[in-house]
Amino acid sequence: MNNDNDTIAAVSTCPGEAGIGIVRMSGPCALSIASKIFRPKNKKDVNRFATHTVHLGAVVEGERAVDEALLTVMRAPRSYTCEDIAEISCHGGLLIIKKVVELCVKNGARPAEPGEFTKRAYLNGRLDLSQAEAVCDVIKARTDAALSCAVSQLSGALSNLVNKQKGLLTDLMAELEAGIDYSEEDIPSPGPGVISKKIAEVEAGIERIVSTFETGKILKNGVRTAIIGRPNVGKSSLLNALTGEDRAIVTEFPGTTRDVIEETLNIGGIPLVLMDTAGIRKHTSDAVEKIGIDRAYGAIKNAELVLFVLDASLEPDGEDRRIKGLIGGKKKIFVLNKCDLGVAAGAAAFADGAAAAKISALKNEGMDGLKKVIYGMFITKGTGAGEFLLTSVRHKVLLDDAAEHLGKARAAAENGMSAEFVAADVRAALDSLGGITGDVTTEDILGRIFSNFCVGK
Repeated sequence: MNNDNDTIAAVSTCPGEAGIGIVRMSGPCALSIASKIFRPKNKKDVNRFATHTVHLGAVVEGERAVDEALLTVMRAPRSYTCEDIAEISCHGGLLIIKKVVELCVKNGARPAEPGEFTKRAYLNGRLDLSQAEAVCDVIKARTDAALSCAVSQLSGALSNLVNKQKGLLTDLMAELEAGIDYSEEDIPSPGPGVISKKIAEVEAGIERIVSTFETGKILKNGVRTAIIGRPNVGKSSLLNALTGEDRAIVTEFPGTTRDVIEETLNIGGIPLVLMDTAGIRKHTSDAVEKIGIDRAYGAIKNAELVLFVLDASLEPDGEDRRIKGLIGGKKKIFVLNKCDLGVAAGAAAFADGAAAAKISALKNEGMDGLKKVIYGMFITKGTGAGEFLLTSVRHKVLLDDAAEHLGKARAAAENGMSAEFVAADVRAALDSLGGITGDVTTEDILGRIFSNFCVGK
């Protein structure tokens, strides 16, 4: 079994050829291992290097130089992991990077597991669990808004909000347990009204956090968006106009698009995962086109938003109405394309009051209006830089669980039940909140969380 006291090594830069590559080691033997494989140009002893210093030299295998490199030294506890860290910055060739890692392992390190550096930062108290999770979100952020959310959590915004509620509950628990443990000492305990009021205050605080989840989830994960419609209504032209690239092939012949084409677009901080689909029609003799249509049905099923493209210059037909029925209750926007050719009365009324936008994809007209409709469908208020938004399903589940226990505790107090019943649910709520910051956790949960990280982080 791997030991948290081992010295670990991994590549901390992206795979592939680059100008530079960084191999990171962390653990009690990081500097002694570095001293065996790094020869400083000034010929000084690596083990004596001061913390937070960078040194020029060469990576060596025995007496043979492998590459010119820089060694960065960060001594415990003033490092990312709160352990001794040695980082070797060498040229970013695949062979060189692989060789440096092999030398680290050959001389006493072991390969790091996914997220193990950040896991050690958590276990050593540098980050709480919610902050550690935010590191992964910072790395994976696809828009400025998502990055802002992740940085806010990394700086402790969620921890501060959760700890405030934990503090209120801890104070209440102290009063409840004092009354329970010293009932014969005439220690006054809070009455049902006071208990109910204090619990309600924490419930309101939790609700304020949870209320940001829908927006936070969208900014973090994006919105899967299917572009659908009959053949030759301009779906691929819409994809190209939105992305500003000739991403999809466009011709005047129906059935050109045979497969689902995906592209990600940033709309006001929302990562919109666009899926351009084959034109939907009930009957076709083309086997490949039929497969494409079946995949279009799958895209509709999996989409969180549907952009239903219509040829606005024509009256809707039976196929349009059939497709409209396929969408059901999903969030949808009726995109009236080819408006430069005029808008038929039936096309204008087809949305039946639902969200709609008039565009000409060919002439790149109406795109800003469509983007505003999409943004307004998911974001009801502005999100300022650094503003906290809840983004993690795990955190929401724990907050919901805490709220449920608090609801039971408040009901118990209001119904005149003994303090023991109230305290049991308050304690359970505290445990749920503690699961967010890592005060209460298990090795299994930690394994699942850090398995989502890249190896070098």
